[in-house]
Amino acid sequence: MRKTCFLIASLLWVLCTNQVCAQTVDKQSLTIGQMFELAERNNSRIKAHTTAVKQAQENVAVAKNAYLPSVDASLSFSYNGDGTILDRDFGNSFKAEIPDFGNNFAIEVSQVLYAGGAISSGVKMAELQAQIATLDADRNRQEVRFLIVGYYLELCKLDNQLKVFDSHIAQTVKVLKDMRIRHEQGTALHNDITRYELQLQNLNYTKTQIQNGKQILNNQLVVALGLPETVVIQTDEVNIHSLEEKDALVWQSEAIHSSIAVRMAETAVQMSEQKKRISNSERLPKVALFAMNNLTGPVTIEIPALNKNFNYWAVGVGVKYNIGNLYKANKKVKADKLGIQKAQEEKQVAQEQIRLGMQAAHIKYKEAYTLLETKRKSVELATQNYDVVNYRYVNDLALITDLLDASSQKLDAELQAVNARINILYHYYQLHYVSGTL
Repeated sequence: MRKTCFLIASLLWVLCTNQVCAQTVDKQSLTIGQMFELAERNNSRIKAHTTAVKQAQENVAVAKNAYLPSVDASLSFSYNGDGTILDRDFGNSFKAEIPDFGNNFAIEVSQVLYAGGAISSGVKMAELQAQIATLDADRNRQEVRFLIVGYYLELCKLDNQLKVFDSHIAQTVKVLKDMRIRHEQGTALHNDITRYELQLQNLNYTKTQIQNGKQILNNQLVVALGLPETVVIQTDEVNIHSLEEKDALVWQSEAIHSSIAVRMAETAVQMSEQKKRISNSERLPKVALFAMNNLTGPVTIEIPALNKNFNYWAVGVGVKYNIGNLYKANKKVKADKLGIQKAQEEKQVAQEQIRLGMQAAHIKYKEAYTLLETKRKSVELATQNYDVVNYRYVNDLALITDLLDASSQKLDAELQAVNARINILYHYYQLHYVSGTL
């Protein structure tokens, strides 16, 4: 009785557990475009770079504050002690009374009229830094998208491999069934059955490995998309017929204009030029308009001190010039010129690397189509070979090892064929990634 109750309880627990698992697993079928949109909203790397862009844009507003007038104000109250007057030899001293309470209020407004271009160049530098932050965010976005594409296409490969293995497992089971019948009839050896059972075990184990790899990739993909870990991404059939076809020269031309690496190099050149302008501005005078007002009391410049408030104001133009920059700034300007030359050379290197990268990516893309046709022909030949060897084995004209070899060749050809179709899509997205248009 206890054993029966225990079995019933165990069965109920298993059913409840399976029901909970079935409820928690959320299967979703997403296109690559939809995954890009999810990553844009949820990916932590993209969020961090978006915040960096906002910070850089705020720094532009901070740099523009230099155009605004400066206003300095001060207010103080004090308790004053009496003064002492004495001769230069510190004799004949007597006390000079000073009112106990003192006050001071001062305000000064200044506006830079001319700074040799330092302010405008500083603002431009902040804008270029914001542009660099934006380009860096775009580069990170491209990396995240290409990573997502890689995860998804790898999932497609594993799903296709599972279909191939399911087909071969079913075929192997059928062959085993026929072998057992032939063994009972005395036309097949028990050793043949053992070998095929071993192959079946290997197929099942490899299938388990693929399923585990699929689960690992799914976990990595949902984290990149910012989705719950219970979500399972369902893959769709890979379509390579709707891909946009472009000539290699067209890809290269687009890459030169849209490549993030090239655009960052161009921005680096502009930043070097602005840095040189700032260095040049240090050799020029700074002119500012100012106005000030001061209210202070008591008046202590009189003896005895006057218990009065003294107010005075002034307006004027101030000129400031650092004479030391006459012999210091020249070296800095020379170093900045070399910095511009270096940035221009690095831009040229970036353009060359993009051209080479696009050429290699386009060659690999075209090669993937050739590989697909080759693998399709390999599947056709491997299938024909298996059918012939299987027929010969059934008619006792071939050994079991020949049948196993033919089966392995067919399995390998089919796996490579399904991978070849996905490789075309991978290299297509790689073209977009290299060109910065993903």
